[in-house]
Amino acid sequence: MTNKMQIAVVDRRDFVLGATAAGLITALSVGAAHAEVIPTLEEAMKTAVGDAKPSEGKVTLKLPEIAENGNTVPFSVSVESPMTADNYVKAVHIFAKGNPRPDVASFMFTPASGKAEVTSRMRLGQTQDVIALAEMSDGKVYMGKRTVKVTIGGCGG
Repeated sequence: MTNKMQIAVVDRRDFVLGATAAGLITALSVGAAHAEVIPTLEEAMKTAVGDAKPSEGKVTLKLPEIAENGNTVPFSVSVESPMTADNYVKAVHIFAKGNPRPDVASFMFTPASGKAEVTSRMRLGQTQDVIALAEMSDGKVYMGKRTVKVTIGGCGG
């Protein structure tokens, strides 16, 4: 009793076509499984601070009134806080309502930070409101908001 194996020879063209099809099927299935769901502004804010209701005050958000180019819009955020072990800013979250992704950035702080202040740049796709939420150590959330007029959009606009 001898078992004989039959080996099929595949030419290069068939191999390349088969490998390409397998790769395409794998890429499509992985891409569909990892398709990103872009949150709305409300969903992004809820992810950042939960169900906390933001109050006006304590947050100073500085942005230009008119941004000539939305590719680099400078901003600074500061929050009034003693930054002690019992009373400090845990995080500041920046949102841009009209951007393709509303969650722009989050900055974390500790009492050792000394000040709750940050300066950076962001992209803005169009004229819109920019919102800063400050999470405090006691669970309260404060909000600052500014409208920026963008003449040339920075998010593909």
